[in-house]
Amino acid sequence: MSQHPRFSVLSSSSLSSDHSHVQSPTATSTTSRFSLPSVNTTPTSTTPKPPGQRPNIYDRPLNKTRTAEVSASAFAFLFSEVVQYTQKRVAGINDLERRLNTLGYRIGSRVLELQTWRTESSSKAPKRETRFLQALMSIHTHVWRSCFGKPADGLEKSVENDDEYMIVDNDPPITRNISVPRDLSSLSCSSFTAGIVEAVLDGLGFPARVTAHNTPTAQYPGRTVILIKVEKSVLEREEALK
Repeated sequence: MSQHPRFSVLSSSSLSSDHSHVQSPTATSTTSRFSLPSVNTTPTSTTPKPPGQRPNIYDRPLNKTRTAEVSASAFAFLFSEVVQYTQKRVAGINDLERRLNTLGYRIGSRVLELQTWRTESSSKAPKRETRFLQALMSIHTHVWRSCFGKPADGLEKSVENDDEYMIVDNDPPITRNISVPRDLSSLSCSSFTAGIVEAVLDGLGFPARVTAHNTPTAQYPGRTVILIKVEKSVLEREEALK
């Protein structure tokens, strides 16, 4: 992987439902003017599930879906439809990238919630990252693997600007089957991924502005850089914790 001259490398890596049968009220054989309903003493029975029926997704334990895989073709089709749907409702490239970022942000908040739950349920002493670099490493490795099945290809820090970091992905899975027209050549559909990163950082207490940029090379034509520009308060806190 070619390295940007302005950055130093920090890291790199390759409802079924139940039916109850209730007895209908019956009149008692008596000479009284009124009749009382009989008491149902028959226990309710549960309709057995049809053989081969899969359980509801909401009934599946979250820890057992940790290594579950999603069809790449189904995901590619869904994301392509999302991009086309959004493109028809925007005025330009910047607006399109902003909307993709917003959609990714919603996903990122749920990814962080799920990972936090899994960590707390599987560890006797769960740890929350309080330093920015450790949080960034966690996103580079764990969040990327959770979302895309592999860690990111690189993590770099700006040499000139202390508030800038980059996560490098040489072959982003979400854009692998996206064909961008020539008149939209500057469009980066990885703005969706940037939204995921921004949501995770915000949730961990490290507010930042995250954008995506296409940086193709001869070896990796789909290479993308996720640029993270952290707020001044984060740097001040990091300096105080040294």
